[in-house]
Amino acid sequence: MTQLTLQRLRDSLKGTPYEGKVYLVGGYVRDKLLGRPLPSDIDLVLEDDALQLAQFLFEQGIAEHHPVTYPRFGTAMVHVEGALVELATARAESYHDQSRKPEQVRPATLLEDALRRDFTVNTLLENLHTGEILDPLGVGIADLEAKILRTPRDPHETFYEDPLRMLRAARFAAQLGFTIDPPAYQAILEQAERLAIVSVERIQTEFTRLMDSPEAHIGLQMLLDTRLLHQFGQPLLPMVGCTQNEYHLYDVWEHSLKTVEFIDPSGLEMPAWELRLAALLHDVGKPATRTVDEDGEVHFYEHDRVGAEIAAQWLRSLRYSNSTIERVSKLVKLHMRPGFHTPEWSDSAVRRLIRDAGELLEPLLRLSQADIQAQRQDVPHANLNALREHIRRVQATQPKEKWQSPLTGKQIMERFGLKPSPLVGQIKNYLEEQVLEGNLASDDVKNAWRLAEEFLRRYGT
Repeated sequence: MTQLTLQRLRDSLKGTPYEGKVYLVGGYVRDKLLGRPLPSDIDLVLEDDALQLAQFLFEQGIAEHHPVTYPRFGTAMVHVEGALVELATARAESYHDQSRKPEQVRPATLLEDALRRDFTVNTLLENLHTGEILDPLGVGIADLEAKILRTPRDPHETFYEDPLRMLRAARFAAQLGFTIDPPAYQAILEQAERLAIVSVERIQTEFTRLMDSPEAHIGLQMLLDTRLLHQFGQPLLPMVGCTQNEYHLYDVWEHSLKTVEFIDPSGLEMPAWELRLAALLHDVGKPATRTVDEDGEVHFYEHDRVGAEIAAQWLRSLRYSNSTIERVSKLVKLHMRPGFHTPEWSDSAVRRLIRDAGELLEPLLRLSQADIQAQRQDVPHANLNALREHIRRVQATQPKEKWQSPLTGKQIMERFGLKPSPLVGQIKNYLEEQVLEGNLASDDVKNAWRLAEEFLRRYGT
């Protein structure tokens, strides 16, 4: 899609005053030179009015919609051939102490525009028409080859203006396998607390991008070492140094990072970053539930339930969507279940696991596998291959659609003269449990009424 978009832009601007004056900039140029997969969106810059260029593309039928413009910043966004294209007028900026949004913006040269960017490797330009690579600062290509993240100006100034760039440093270093230049690293250590002026939504977006990377575990450790994590991830900090039992080589934090590292999200409908979030948070409840018995044994009773509550609360504070919070916290709550599988597990226990996990069954198994990999390998663990086979056997015997109560809530209320209440749900759940146990067929209405009456006699009011 990206190449089709670029060709459409080249063709549309050929023979116009814009030909040869528009440049690709940022991640596209950097990743192309590194031989990495190219981003799906495109950033363009020119020493001219980007808003007029965006309008021109719209009037020529190249842009798929009227430009979304930000006149104060000299930027506009359009879609061309399905790809997002951001156009920017080369600019210089000045900032207020308590905001990462520029206070003053003025048109500038490509060199001045490069100086305002986050890192030298993101200042490289590629002429849209000629393909010529420009290195405005004269150090971008060298830093790219040396795999160094360096700021275009004094790093204290660069990070002070926009503290979010410190999070980006950790993400880029992890994703690209780069080293943060020592002066830049020191500036992050000194200014980490300034992240407080950045909106939660921006932090969440940048953190999500980090978690979407296979190298997320490296970036997470950087966030901890630089104290950036202290600014928005306080519920995670008690995991650091929280020692575990004999099944583990690492403390809770190190074990969690190993679990993130071992996660295999391939082929899942669930976003990779959500599954890695679940891996990061699966033991977040351990510090709060850690106990030591009289024999010196360490226990974490109910850490799965407590962890699910902590995870949901933290993700809510970062303004994640309800659907993400629900999926991640559910995986945290269930993460222990597959690990207890033994040959003695009954079919009904497997049916309950399938029912309770629902669409998250495969992500749950992937999480459990990564969790086991992150533990000591010289101690016995559940055989997840055997569990998968058990699941297949149970599903082949009876599809989960058959694991329902033979009676609906409405039927129960009408038969027994009940109003909507928890009791109705309890009766229905009891009947479903009997189906899962194999004591009742999902279409056996006669025996379902008998069991419902017995339940009412024992527990009803």
